Amino acid sequence: MALELIKNPSLAERTSLNLGGTAEVEVVLRDARDLDELGNFLATHALRPFVIGEGSNLLAPDEHLDMALIRAATPPGPERVEKVDNKMIVRCGAAQRLPGLLGWAQMAGLSGMEGLTGIPGSVGGAVAMNAGSYGTEFGDVITRVRLWSPMQGLVWVDVSRCVFGYRHFSCTVTAGKALIWEVEIALTESSPKAVRSVMKDVYDKKKSTQPVTAKTAGCVFKNPVGHSAGMLLDEAGMKGVRLGGMAFSDIHANFLVNLGGGSSAHALELLEMGKIAVLENSGITLETEVILL
Repeated sequence: MALELIKNPSLAERTSLNLGGTAEVEVVLRDARDLDELGNFLATHALRPFVIGEGSNLLAPDEHLDMALIRAATPPGPERVEKVDNKMIVRCGAAQRLPGLLGWAQMAGLSGMEGLTGIPGSVGGAVAMNAGSYGTEFGDVITRVRLWSPMQGLVWVDVSRCVFGYRHFSCTVTAGKALIWEVEIALTESSPKAVRSVMKDVYDKKKSTQPVTAKTAGCVFKNPVGHSAGMLLDEAGMKGVRLGGMAFSDIHANFLVNLGGGSSAHALELLEMGKIAVLENSGITLETEVILL
């Protein structure tokens, strides 16, 4: 089976901010058998590999990049594996969209992820960034992760050998970086109505305080310990500040919004303006949460 290769893929078409130039190639993985060929491809091409997922937390430059984007195209859907004590173990492919997983869990009456409602992206991205909101982190429900690397192939890693932190995931098993292929999570049996009620409350709160329908990459800065990055940006006068087609949201200052026709150059300039404004106003140095390619 030959790998599916897409030449000069558009990053603007593959990121939620709709920004960026092109990459050298996109490698599409249809099933686990493609992983061996991926290893051969990476060994014979001097390109920087990057698993793009749904592109919901990325800011790509406007120019061409010497990168090989990696995308899993046909993930296995969520499925029940077994019941352990009072928990239902669910297995899901990393390429599954996170909102799709939450919707499936709601219809199945399985609770534990409701706080993640409204977060875009893929399940693999949610693992890699330990996606979280409203007191819930994805790492809270994970029991094990299936990882692939050229040296070790596919291996299941128990959560006890993983490290989850604030927008952070790593493990002690694979040497170097690894591709997240599947994940197993433990959810509590509830009812579809009860899970839907909590998800609706979470979404309503987010809709009133965040630009959930705009073209964004989520929060662009990490929250410093004891502080809200959005509040710091607001106090520094950055809420609603616009440069070209890009702006800090006038709903929540920690969201960078593409108002139409935005450029990565303007986005990066706004990020730097925000960091300088906060440092001068509060003495705090913000760190980016959005991944800069």
